Amino acid sequence: MDDLNNAIVNLTTWILPALLAITLHEAAHGFAADRLGDNTARMLGRVSLNPFRHIDPIGTILLPGALLITGAPFMFGWAKPVPVNFRRLGNPRRDMVLVSAAGPAMNLVLAVAGVLMYYGLPYVPEMAATWARLNLNNLVIFNVVLAVFNMLPIPPLDGGRVAIGLLPYKLAYPLARIEPMGFVVVLMVFFVLPMLLRPMGFGFDPARWLIVMPANYILQAILSVFG
Repeated sequence: MDDLNNAIVNLTTWILPALLAITLHEAAHGFAADRLGDNTARMLGRVSLNPFRHIDPIGTILLPGALLITGAPFMFGWAKPVPVNFRRLGNPRRDMVLVSAAGPAMNLVLAVAGVLMYYGLPYVPEMAATWARLNLNNLVIFNVVLAVFNMLPIPPLDGGRVAIGLLPYKLAYPLARIEPMGFVVVLMVFFVLPMLLRPMGFGFDPARWLIVMPANYILQAILSVFG
């Protein structure tokens, strides 16, 4: 019974943080695109804080749930991508960078908001205080990890599109060409290769090097300023 209760508490303290982090990330893309001249997302109802407009069954529910159940060292996921017509933006190359960076920026804003909400915990009833604290812990951690993951310079991740917009054309063009295979590259590097190499004794852990460690540095920086 204790294991079941712990599992329920663990699940309920991850649902809201993950839902907010993933869906508001996409809403930020839509808002930025709308402000910069492309109203595609607004016409489709995606410039909205309603999380149900952004939920993707796999990326928002199944994948984070599977990572949580299996005890993965980090959590991430995605919502339905917000459609953006970059040709309708005022300055397509520059604005692509701004629209792409808006999602991770929103995650960092949510992480800071989570830290600031700790100051309200003394006013939460004692019975709910532990549950609220766990939600805030997960809100901060999930948003920082999601921001770091999405800023990896691999298209179609946000960091890849930011890199394409900032790099000289000779470097941006070959990077843009890998976008159709981008998620395959991510799955191979972060999941398949570590799983295959671990039984052979190779300590290949790119998730720790490229996601967990940078996320820890950012988290410590946020706590040092706002905590």
